[in-house]
Amino acid sequence: MIGLGAEAGSPRCSRAGCSNAAAWAVLWRNPRIHGVDRRKTWLACAGHVDFLRDYLAARDFPVEVTPFHEAVS
Repeated sequence: MIGLGAEAGSPRCSRAGCSNAAAWAVLWRNPRIHGVDRRKTWLACAGHVDFLRDYLAARDFPVEVTPFHEAVS
């Protein structure tokens, strides 16, 4: 079943329970276990980008948010 706001096969928001299409890439790393050359990516819809960014920033993880289309270019 396709969630509202998402097309079949389109990248989806990483927030638990959300199936909306991704509009943002949240790039982050855990500096206690990852070097500066390694970053992880969470995808976010417009409604969850602030939540995901704030969740990571509260843990003192370096975070960068970019539009999803720029992250895959």
